[in-house]
Amino acid sequence: MAELAWQKSTFSGGPQGECLNIATAPDGTLRLRESDTPDDILHTAPRSLDALLRHIKRTDPPQP
Repeated sequence: MAELAWQKSTFSGGPQGECLNIATAPDGTLRLRESDTPDDILHTAPRSLDALLRHIKRTDPPQP
């Protein structure tokens, strides 16, 4: 597999240094990984990730 061009999320990089990285694979699927566990990679389709993000944005945040 070709080397992926990973990009850090603009919402990442808090005080703990936790980062979410995303890359597009040659087949058009997306790859997601956490910076602290870069060998654990989630594979998803762009439409599936879009649906998940839309759902999260519609859901009320949990109360502390």
